[in-house]
Amino acid sequence: MGECGAPGDVNSNVLVARSTGDPQLDKAVWQWLSWDKNQKTKEQIESLLQNGKHKELRDRLCCRLTFGTAGLRSAMGAGFCYINDLTVIQSTQGIYKYLERCFSDFKQRGFVVGYDTRGQVTSNCSSKKLAKLTAAVLLAKDVPVYFFSTYVPTPFVPYAVQQLKAVAGVMITASHNRKEDNGYKVYWENGAQITSPHDKEIIKCIEECVEPWNGSWNENLVDTSPLRQDPLKKICDCYMEDLKKICYHRELNLQTNLKFVHTSFHGVGHDYVQLAFKAFGFQAPIPVPEQKDPDPDFSTVKCPNPEEGESVLELSLRLAEKENAKVVVATDPDADRLAVAEQQENGCWKVFTGNELAALFGWWMFSCWKENCSEDADVKNVYMLATTVSSKILRAIALKEGFHFEETLPGFKWIGSRVKDLLDNGKEVLFAFEESIGFMCGTSVLDKDGVSAAVVIAEMATYLEGKNLTLAQKLIEIYETYGYHISKTSYFLCYDPPTIKRIFEKLRNFDAPQSYPKFCGIYNILHVRDITTGYDSSQPNKKSVLPVSKSSQMITFTFQNGCVATLRTSGTEPKIKYYAEMCALPEQSDRSVLEEELQKLIEALIENFLEPDKNGLIWRSA
Repeated sequence: MGECGAPGDVNSNVLVARSTGDPQLDKAVWQWLSWDKNQKTKEQIESLLQNGKHKELRDRLCCRLTFGTAGLRSAMGAGFCYINDLTVIQSTQGIYKYLERCFSDFKQRGFVVGYDTRGQVTSNCSSKKLAKLTAAVLLAKDVPVYFFSTYVPTPFVPYAVQQLKAVAGVMITASHNRKEDNGYKVYWENGAQITSPHDKEIIKCIEECVEPWNGSWNENLVDTSPLRQDPLKKICDCYMEDLKKICYHRELNLQTNLKFVHTSFHGVGHDYVQLAFKAFGFQAPIPVPEQKDPDPDFSTVKCPNPEEGESVLELSLRLAEKENAKVVVATDPDADRLAVAEQQENGCWKVFTGNELAALFGWWMFSCWKENCSEDADVKNVYMLATTVSSKILRAIALKEGFHFEETLPGFKWIGSRVKDLLDNGKEVLFAFEESIGFMCGTSVLDKDGVSAAVVIAEMATYLEGKNLTLAQKLIEIYETYGYHISKTSYFLCYDPPTIKRIFEKLRNFDAPQSYPKFCGIYNILHVRDITTGYDSSQPNKKSVLPVSKSSQMITFTFQNGCVATLRTSGTEPKIKYYAEMCALPEQSDRSVLEEELQKLIEALIENFLEPDKNGLIWRSA
């Protein structure tokens, strides 16, 4: 959103008395103090001004939020680059202006608003309050708002946008981020997250109306306006009914003795996962009592991200052992992602990676389609999708089974938009995923959905138990049929953006200007694709097939030994992520050899390309 905002109502006498000596900063300070009606965040800026903390004031007030892979996301607190009452009002005003321009029937179709259970006492900021202000901006402009009366999973918002034929929707959430963060996720009328050019156009509109309008601060409008409707019951009932379309073995589910433990990670998932299991005919999963209810402090985990594995699943695994439950399903705080663990014969737990779960989901969704499709169904009309940093296992299954596989840029917003295009062209999409435990089973929701994924994995485990197989055993069968795909994903923390830029620029000018590396240690590089610049050495015209994404860093290396490795920056956190995968043919079945080769290549990648010691990168904690 550019630099310090447009002119506001500034009290020049006080400005002279408490000037920072920087006219641009003075203007931004006084815009904040003139516009912000949240006493706590207003006091944070006043305190910094009184204490002469000009650098921090500049950091907070002289840059603005921008749309990343998951909408707007930042820490809660005072400032134009933080998530707070004022920046949410500004963002919604910009969205109103843009939607008014795009849709002549905006005021007939309305807008959906949902929220999770995050909050921060020191800023008097909570997801529910931010959602109420989002609704207030629109209600004050006579736009009908479908405002959920309680917290909901993120997938409910895109689902509601489509079901209610609204023009757009917003979910207030920071998903699995640390407790200090919050976010503002925007969905278009197609039920997918916004992509370019909508994001850039909305930013322009926000910059054109940064001063709050009359009525924008009136959060009570949600309780008094006749234009506000509560879609909770209708959407929940419809969602659970639609879920049954991907339930294929209800009789088995009704009879199974398998027990499941579910943790909702102090977030929104508990009630909705219970209902989903009921819709599939299962007994309710056993909840982890300490993590069942919303808690904005996420007090039993060091970080509320189930992707972190066994270290954050401790309570659920111990409960599962006590209850003799063989499978644990964990939804992240906004219930759009799913982690799964299964107890093995030796008593140890296997926590599946996102890529391993995708292999299972891909096999399952295709098998169920094959068993239930009509006689004249054409496998060439069937699609599965994955983001480009995710495992290529679906590609291997597609090649053998005859359906189509497509890749998109990282971020489910790209998957959602592409799936909608395919559906509009009469194609059938069974499954899509991103390696960071985001899964879309079926097409009722055009976004990742941990609620549906949890109950599909439960049905899969139940079916496999009838064949005397575990999920882990079936995974090995899949790899032996389609080829081992051994992958490893991790990250380094880097809080210094210039360092990140320097690392990637060095890769673009490795041995000489505008020259990418030809080797990584002893490993020969066949192809390089740079999504940031649009370069792809594997294409005849040297141009990437995937869209250019200049706002983030991402380079992919394809090695002669069959490994594909990507380095990229995170769209939501201060991380440099790496993704590496050995893609073997079915006849290369020695897993330990493949794993050793992958590990050595990752070590070479880190040592030669990331240079963590030299660049001061912080290793991911074990």
